[in-house]
Amino acid sequence: MGRHGWNSGARRWRLTALLGVGVAALALVVTLLNTLPGGGASTAGTTRDGDKVHGTPVTPPETPQPEVGWGFTHTQYSADQGSDTATRRVEGLLQKQSLPQIQHIMGWGAGNPEPSKGRYDFSEMDRRIDFMRKSGGTPVVTLCCSPDWMKGGKAGADNTNWSQAALETAPDRAHYADFAALAATVAKRYPDVRHFIVWNEFKGFWNDGKARWDYEGYTELYNLVYKALKKVNKDIQVGGPYLVMDSVDPRQTENASTTLKGTWGAMDQRVLDAFDYWNKNKVGADFVVVDGSSYTKDDDLLPNEFAATDKFTAVSRWVREQTHGLPLWWAEYYVEPADGNDERTGWSEARRVAVQAAGLIAMARGGATSGFYWNPEKEKGTDCAGCLWTPTDRAGGGAALPMLDLVSRFSRAFAPGSTYATVSVAPDDVSNVRVLATDKAVLVVNTLNRSINAQVDGKRFDMLAYEVKWLTR
Repeated sequence: MGRHGWNSGARRWRLTALLGVGVAALALVVTLLNTLPGGGASTAGTTRDGDKVHGTPVTPPETPQPEVGWGFTHTQYSADQGSDTATRRVEGLLQKQSLPQIQHIMGWGAGNPEPSKGRYDFSEMDRRIDFMRKSGGTPVVTLCCSPDWMKGGKAGADNTNWSQAALETAPDRAHYADFAALAATVAKRYPDVRHFIVWNEFKGFWNDGKARWDYEGYTELYNLVYKALKKVNKDIQVGGPYLVMDSVDPRQTENASTTLKGTWGAMDQRVLDAFDYWNKNKVGADFVVVDGSSYTKDDDLLPNEFAATDKFTAVSRWVREQTHGLPLWWAEYYVEPADGNDERTGWSEARRVAVQAAGLIAMARGGATSGFYWNPEKEKGTDCAGCLWTPTDRAGGGAALPMLDLVSRFSRAFAPGSTYATVSVAPDDVSNVRVLATDKAVLVVNTLNRSINAQVDGKRFDMLAYEVKWLTR
């Protein structure tokens, strides 16, 4: 407008100048309105109506159950973005399986939900919820992590610190109530989400001075969130504490449990102490959540990668005993140690799927009824070690990978409420296979890197190296 004014007559220039002043004044007012909250922080792209119901919620069960079955967690990249053809392909795959799916409220694919107090931006979270609705399955929300202004950082839409250290900082105690209010806002925005996990892995809740977990702080936060969610809807199912069930070398004595141990190692007693405190001081829980790896804190698979999964059985049984039978979820479970870049790409896909299958069997044997595979999805490319589907950046993407078949079939065959059966295994096969069965299905895993001829449930058959085989009964 100014350029045109300079090229016009004096009268038009004055009119243009006046209009320019008006626009500048309006822009200044808008800027002031956008920066007044939060000590001058930008609120661009945010709204005040965070609790407004988003989209078209699906109809949840009249009486939601605390057990949701076996599914997966969305991470930084998922099938909510990319080629339309590829994303629709994944939606179709998941619609056939009806797998429960987890999404965090901040990080792992979701932006800062409340950049300034009372100003919300759920755009990325909305997209993930929309994808979960389209693809079916039970939606689960993990209430982690917290906006910067709740943990000593700067407020504002352009001030989010996405470093790992910042993201994994817990809210300050003075802001626990604010985080609980955010949790309630999320529950109101997505009324079809009836399952919430409080926080993730005690991130930020380590007490340096006492060299132990700050279980008092976490439990205080948990209780506030629990009550806030139940106030929104009494039928909402809430669980915690999402502790990492770390274990150490069985020969170690420092911080090692003297009661919960096996050939796989010994549990870190500090974790058990934290769990015990939460369990005794929680105001309530509909289900209990843990996560962890089959290997030790030193990345040792003891005595080998398959036998190490016995840890999942031992820990599951211990947790169930402590909570008097509360439904048990494994929010994450790992059987392959990561490299220095936190990548798990060293194993062949056959070996990976076989050990993962052994891990699922071990959790189920211990009494777990829900578990979520941490999907290491990539943004681009054609290769994706351990992923559920190929990246969706191109039209040919979104193709099912072996891990999706394992998780899907396990979810169908061993849904909550399954009654497990004992099946016969030939004596010379007992040490070579892992087996889980109901009256309808049998899952058999070859734990050897060579072919075998096995006899299970009265049936004899050949198995390739690390093969996972399904039998019907």
